[in-house]
Amino acid sequence: MPGIDECLLEAMRLPGARGAALVDWTSGLALGIVGESPGGDRETAAVEAAELARLAAEQHAFAPDPDGDGTEEDGADPPVEDLIISNRNSYHVLRFVRTSFDSSVCLHLWLARAEGNLALARIRLGEMAGRLVLE
Repeated sequence: MPGIDECLLEAMRLPGARGAALVDWTSGLALGIVGESPGGDRETAAVEAAELARLAAEQHAFAPDPDGDGTEEDGADPPVEDLIISNRNSYHVLRFVRTSFDSSVCLHLWLARAEGNLALARIRLGEMAGRLVLE
């Protein structure tokens, strides 16, 4: 089971990967960063990724409905599976990570659009998030 550094290095092996981070989306704190950061400032990129994650996570319209009956259930699972943002030349994938404490972290992968494979990145980030060990 990989730790933060191993997980981020694995993310950087994905085609088109420019940078990856593990971010606490409640505080904006980067728990680990590798590669480049959008805009060149790692701390700012982590805070901005956290803001996007928090916005998505706090919206009831995006909350899971496991029973299909229109009601929500509380649990340790992240409120959103992943968030994908694209622009003219890149993709940003934020994968929410289930943890034993409060599931308030996400993996942020920045991909060059020309070389990246969004479907592959999403699948691999899901696998990495499932194996990630946070203590």
